Amino acid sequence: MEDLHALEERMLAQIADAGDLPALEQARVAALGKRSPLTQAMKGLGGLDVDARKEAGVRLNRIKRRLGDAVEARRGALERAALDERLATERVDVTLPPRPEGEGAVHPVGQVLDELIAILADMGFRVADGPDIEDDFHNFTALNIPPEHPARQMHDTFYFRADEAGERMLLRTHTSPVQIRHMQAEPPPHRIIAPGRTYRCDYDMTHTPMFHQIEGLVIDESTHMGHLKGCLIDLARAFFEVDDLPVRFRPSYFPFTEPSAEMDIGCSREGGGLRIGHGADWMEILGCGMVHPKVLEIVGLDPARYQGFAFGIGVERPAMLKYGIPDLRSFFDADLRWLRHYGFAPFDVPSLAAGLSA
Repeated sequence: MEDLHALEERMLAQIADAGDLPALEQARVAALGKRSPLTQAMKGLGGLDVDARKEAGVRLNRIKRRLGDAVEARRGALERAALDERLATERVDVTLPPRPEGEGAVHPVGQVLDELIAILADMGFRVADGPDIEDDFHNFTALNIPPEHPARQMHDTFYFRADEAGERMLLRTHTSPVQIRHMQAEPPPHRIIAPGRTYRCDYDMTHTPMFHQIEGLVIDESTHMGHLKGCLIDLARAFFEVDDLPVRFRPSYFPFTEPSAEMDIGCSREGGGLRIGHGADWMEILGCGMVHPKVLEIVGLDPARYQGFAFGIGVERPAMLKYGIPDLRSFFDADLRWLRHYGFAPFDVPSLAAGLSA
């Protein structure tokens, strides 16, 4: 092998003589690259006996570290020198007009959230909020979801590590815990909506690990199923801006409501396209029902005196239906080209009250 001391001195001199960053990169490749004498010498260690290989390996690794440190030190010096030169020579003409910047766009999720909140606010609902990280009681137990329910399984829910007491926090799977917290904190009557992010272990064209919901809650002494149906029919017709939008309610099951229902809207799928409000087909849009008596008991309300309804609607799916967006996953791709196409102009006021009754 070439004399290691001479090799080191020669490589260090080349690094120190590099006058700019491209020259430094050439010196680095010459000193540490795959074809450099140092690399070739390290490949030749296998042909030495054990003692010689150990001694030469230590020396070669020491030289490699020194050369690497020298390259980084020289790079820092060259970058500082380049910055100093720019600061000394460059000037900014503050009298020049600014560069034209493209106008931002409102994300479809934000737009649809604003539309739904505005419609429901006109109906007398107010917005309530709660934490994204929840405990088991507020997310499951208080909503009459038993321990054996599939929603509690790890393949459906994002759990955190257990604490010293064995309790595990989780990312909320719906915004229903906001309803529980609100009923615990304030006396009835209640008339709230809970918009926000929710999290479930799912990912395909129509599901994402994070998505948005708006859930509504009405609790008083006189609300019944007819009020629920009237509220949701007005909501659907106002949002889709179809005055005579066909709507139907099908019996369903949710642990926290009884009776429960799913609401469908009329649509047409003729010709491979989807048209809301026309045709003989139906599409499920949300779930709803009368609040289960057990839920009322858990939050300290007498189910013999109080009753009410609850509903939950996703945000991304209505956005896809109303604005013709084919793939749910694109909502979260952070693609400016997509946002320019599907986004909304700032301060653009949509016709939010279309179809609302007086």
